Amino acid sequence: MEKPSFVNKSRLNIDPGYYAWIEQVKLRYHASQTKAAIRVNTEMLQFYWELGRDIVCMKAEQKWGAKVVQQISLDLRTSFPNVSGFSVTNIKYTARWYSFYNQGIEIGQRVVDQLEMPVDFGKVPWGHHIDIVSKCISIDEALFYIESTIQNNWSRPALKDKLLANLYKSQGKAITNFNEKLPTEFAEKATSILKDQYYFDFVQLPEEYVEKDLEDALVNDITRFLLELGKGFAFVGRQMELRMPDGTSYYPDLIFYHYRIKSFVVCELKRTSFQPEHAGKLNFYVKAVDELLKGDDDNPTVGLLICRDKDKTTVEWSLSDIAKPLGVASYDLENALNASISARLKKMNSTDSVCRIEGKEKKL
Repeated sequence: MEKPSFVNKSRLNIDPGYYAWIEQVKLRYHASQTKAAIRVNTEMLQFYWELGRDIVCMKAEQKWGAKVVQQISLDLRTSFPNVSGFSVTNIKYTARWYSFYNQGIEIGQRVVDQLEMPVDFGKVPWGHHIDIVSKCISIDEALFYIESTIQNNWSRPALKDKLLANLYKSQGKAITNFNEKLPTEFAEKATSILKDQYYFDFVQLPEEYVEKDLEDALVNDITRFLLELGKGFAFVGRQMELRMPDGTSYYPDLIFYHYRIKSFVVCELKRTSFQPEHAGKLNFYVKAVDELLKGDDDNPTVGLLICRDKDKTTVEWSLSDIAKPLGVASYDLENALNASISARLKKMNSTDSVCRIEGKEKKL
């Protein structure tokens, strides 16, 4: 009797070890490019940290007057006319930056050493630091974005997107049954890689889109999709044919390998709100990957269902008796759909203008 199998349409024999290795190659190349930049950035930030510390600790405004920052700016710009970064606004940010990390001890917060700038701060550009202290409330939240920026190499626009999406509160907050289906230590790691909501505003979709449209758009911009999923995800395949002994074929939407937790992740996309039957199908796909792709040294495969919306109770009831570890999250497309609508209206207006011009020409 023929056994179930994933149909391999490629001659390459790619396994999880390859994905882990290629990610390391990318990291080493990136590190070789950024070492010099980090050294320069660290020296500049160290200067800003000490400047902010002096202004705060010496109580400069109380000692020399409310406009002392304007005088500091003038003196520094006069002495170093070709150096940027000595504007009044920027100097105020140095004091705000230092003060933020030396605020009074609060429950649940880690207070940065009052005298020394943390070493990792030098790995993050100054503009990122400004955005972080401007948007974050707690030190824990700020340090989360600093650590995430370092791990994911976020650009400043990417960081702003994460701050706007409030990633700090959504990371690791997907509804799952991991605590019941996985060993405790691995359950925590698996939970940490999932979000409660994913933001797909980088895709272009029609107003009336179907699941295939969403899947096509995400795969076409796989780099942005992987960035949104988070650090550690490597793309394995899309719509990989799962052929059963009776000749029936099934096609899971997307399969990833997460090299940091050493686990396959099966991802299903749904245009609709979560329905209980979605969990059953994803459970089947996770079982298939465990049986056919998972290696002896891999951790259990997990499933991730990303749907348009979800009801917490419906999800929890649906996952309670499911055999495999599954997580359910939602996605947001508002900006993507707004962009699509705007483009459509612009096109309509453009067409309308041509018609009026042609009509006028005909009247003439």
